[in-house]
Amino acid sequence: MLTLCIDTAYKYLTCVLIRDDRILSSYCKECFKKQSEEVFSALDEVFEKAGVQRRSIDSICITKGPGSYTGVRIAMTIAKVIGETLPCDVYTISTLRLYAADRSNCMVLMDARADRVYCGVYDKEKIVSQDQAVALKDLDIKDCQIIGDGALVGKTNDYGDIPEAFLRTKAYWEKVDALPYLTPEYLKESESYYR
Repeated sequence: MLTLCIDTAYKYLTCVLIRDDRILSSYCKECFKKQSEEVFSALDEVFEKAGVQRRSIDSICITKGPGSYTGVRIAMTIAKVIGETLPCDVYTISTLRLYAADRSNCMVLMDARADRVYCGVYDKEKIVSQDQAVALKDLDIKDCQIIGDGALVGKTNDYGDIPEAFLRTKAYWEKVDALPYLTPEYLKESESYYR
């Protein structure tokens, strides 16, 4: 089975081709707010490197958010078009879950602007704290590894190996049954943001 994976939700543009449990080719580059300009050349590159035709994909997996409003929609639009025209199965995964991959005891942070963060806490396959949007001042930094925008809390930024993360999170991909109704996951503000 050949799967195309795309993440355009945040700072990186990531495109990966996976056959069964092996990465055939990948592209991962930081290009915040420029994903729409580069996504099609990145797709060309991964298909060319892998030596496969675009029409040969069986499925596609994309990040569904949280993230940049426009960024999330780039991959989602591509997935809808490919899913309807080939047709192929479409899967989604939370951007935060993807970045956590299969790490133990980690908190994933993404800047949500205006002194807010998107945050999720994971311990391997277990969700310790659901993805949420919180005010940075209300963030409860637990004794865990910080993934993503660590600089927001005085740590190092660490996004890990995003192409490899797609492979390692395959068990968490969610199949989309009604493709026309697929919408981005924009997290609602927590009550703490409004205090």
